[in-house]
Amino acid sequence: MLDIARELSRWIEEDREFAVATVVAVGGSAPRRPGAALAVDTGGTAVGSVSGGCVEGAVYDLCVQALQDGRTVLERFGYSDADAFAVGLTCGGVIDVLVTPVRAAAPVLTQWPAAVVRGAASALVRVARGPAELLGGALLLRADGSYDGGLGGGPELDRSAAGEARTMLDAGRTGTVEIAEDGSRCPGGVTLFVESSVPPPRMIVFGAVDFAAALVRTGKFLGYHVTVCDARPVFATRGRFPEADDIVVDWPHRYLRRTATDHRTVVCVLTHDAKFDVPLLEVALRLPVAFVGAMGSRRTHRDRDRRLREVGLTEDELSLLRSPIGLDLGARTPEETALSIAAEIVAAGRGGTGTPLTGSRTPIHRDRTGTPTAEVG
Repeated sequence: MLDIARELSRWIEEDREFAVATVVAVGGSAPRRPGAALAVDTGGTAVGSVSGGCVEGAVYDLCVQALQDGRTVLERFGYSDADAFAVGLTCGGVIDVLVTPVRAAAPVLTQWPAAVVRGAASALVRVARGPAELLGGALLLRADGSYDGGLGGGPELDRSAAGEARTMLDAGRTGTVEIAEDGSRCPGGVTLFVESSVPPPRMIVFGAVDFAAALVRTGKFLGYHVTVCDARPVFATRGRFPEADDIVVDWPHRYLRRTATDHRTVVCVLTHDAKFDVPLLEVALRLPVAFVGAMGSRRTHRDRDRRLREVGLTEDELSLLRSPIGLDLGARTPEETALSIAAEIVAAGRGGTGTPLTGSRTPIHRDRTGTPTAEVG
């Protein structure tokens, strides 16, 4: 539901009743990932998508039915070999869709969209598979471990579900986990679907240059919280970077030392000036961040590499540096360069190779470790 949380929050403020259909499991090739959602209100207005069109009509009808009878249902959709025009996924995959009516009497389901919009770290836990009486149960977990609501199976099940969801929330993961009805960690009992909402990852762009302006726009498009930092106040201005979330005037290495980063943070160094780059990269390459890249020619990179060795960086630390930053797209303009940088960031995070898919035998989709996953499309 993350992708339609803002619309749902508005519906809730307007006291609309609606039903929401959420993809809770995917097998084989499918258009959308777990968490994709479609919502329909009592007036027939729909927002979101669960399949990119394949089964949207059937899911819409399920939402309308859920609003009428107040029941939560789990429905499976897959491709029908016997009839290619039957309701199913013509791309060959299978999706499980959980359809739940949301009314004022369901406080957890009405609280979560607002928490997502506020940017509060939280997780929504629902029963995706199990005894019929548990379907429709929901639990809202906060970052401090407290929770509201319940799954309908007693306090032990709720406590166990909250513990499992806490692990997934800490990792920012959305997916399923199996536990026994008594709350023990035992496959084959109740399947929980956990949707984690965490603040957006950070992209920190150092160097208030034209390339940075294009990268800010691209970073926002990819869902990052984007910060621009430069020591020169004449360049680091809101007028030059209107789409940045934060603009910081400070020496780059000093700012990076004091600001919060984590394993999802992306650091892009566009200054290509040794007096900024070297002390900054000395800090950046020793942080547990997702990506560190630096702009510059190959000659600049060789000089930068030499200087970093002189200040004591090890081979392992230097191996983390992506320089020259970006994939080889033949980029010339700031926008093309931003695209090449963004492409490398995505490839690095998803285990991609950066090679054309045409004619390749590499899996189209991988998890963050590079392991193939179910294909989409």
